Amino acid sequence: MIRAPDSPPPGQFPLVLRPLPNWARPASRQPEREDAVDAAFLAGAGLAALDSIVRANPPWAGVWRQRLALTAAAASVKIAGRREDEATLRDAWCLRRPDQDPGPAGRMLGAWRQLARSSGVSAELVGEAATAFGLPADEGLSELVAAVQAPANGERPLVAAAEAATLVMAGRPEREILGLFIADAVLAQRLRWPVAVPLLAGQILHPALKTGGNGRRPRPGDSDWLRSANLAFARAAASACDLASELARRAEKLQAVAPKLRAKGAGAVIAAILNDDALTASRIGSISDRALRRLFDRLVTLGAIRELSGRDTFRLYGL
Repeated sequence: MIRAPDSPPPGQFPLVLRPLPNWARPASRQPEREDAVDAAFLAGAGLAALDSIVRANPPWAGVWRQRLALTAAAASVKIAGRREDEATLRDAWCLRRPDQDPGPAGRMLGAWRQLARSSGVSAELVGEAATAFGLPADEGLSELVAAVQAPANGERPLVAAAEAATLVMAGRPEREILGLFIADAVLAQRLRWPVAVPLLAGQILHPALKTGGNGRRPRPGDSDWLRSANLAFARAAASACDLASELARRAEKLQAVAPKLRAKGAGAVIAAILNDDALTASRIGSISDRALRRLFDRLVTLGAIRELSGRDTFRLYGL
């Protein structure tokens, strides 16, 4: 199981990205062959690889975490019985006015985005997430936060995360999404990561994790929940490592074309691209919206970024 050494300052260690080997990835077929020991091993191997990325804090870490937050939000929306996909969630968040409510699904995305900027578990983080997930105000949230922190001693982060989700959802099925959210926060705290990484929710709906003849998804509190959670964390870690490799290549391309950019404020734009999932051509530093659109279009032409919406208007740009 992964130990949790004290975290060094972000960026202290150089990052060398290597593909996660096949032996460290859960099977896509016949997952029932992976018992509890296999699941724990795979989760530990995946998180060990992920740990190096988190601690290195590469320049593209912001967009990486926010893309994972988007994946977690899309899964949460599906668990809640809604139909919004990642593209719809991205639109709801990016195209709203600064003071505009992004709607129920957008609020879910906002909670996961906040987790991806937070470290550890706090009553404020959990309370805001509960509200975003549509849960009623609950005076017991502070006690809940204390309870999920109590059993963990830093030696068994995966067990602590799975147990936290079970505790949150005990007798309260409407808290399922909150339980998955808190599990990620607890995991980050136990591993002493400087910033949390959305993981569990994004993979809990994977078909390979379904159980029984009716294809039921695993839920906190199930008899084999720890095994299911470990397999979900293993899949999430593998997916996050793959995304990191992809974004690292794209970020290298973006930084390579940076010297060709003459627009005033281009440095701030590049920093914003590396720090978030998607951007509109407005409200970045002192650069005008018109100049920003030209800069984004030039970066697309150079192959440094992508236009993410597929539209001719209300366009969104990202790494």
